[in-house]
Amino acid sequence: MTDQHSELLSILSAISEEMADKALWQQTPPSDAALSSKEPFCVDTLTFCEWAQWIMLPRLEQMAQSKTTLPGNSDMSVMAEEAFKRVDANTKPLISLILRLDTCLRITH
Repeated sequence: MTDQHSELLSILSAISEEMADKALWQQTPPSDAALSSKEPFCVDTLTFCEWAQWIMLPRLEQMAQSKTTLPGNSDMSVMAEEAFKRVDANTKPLISLILRLDTCLRITH
């Protein structure tokens, strides 16, 4: 496993923990229909947190664990900042973690 894959797994774990701490982690998954949206980021069927929990985090974790080539670009922190404007919690630590994720994915090896 490369350093980038290891770092990504660490960041993903921290994001999951922070989402749970802020009560943004759900116990029940969205419907199959909501998860199979054809829109980017499932914007028509999921909130940003739902998309992150049920789609983004598992996909990136699978990629990191299988040592697959990772996406070379990410700007999820911009989406997170916008989405978290409507969240009644201190989301600055979570936004910082998502920015670290963006930075990690921009690293080229």
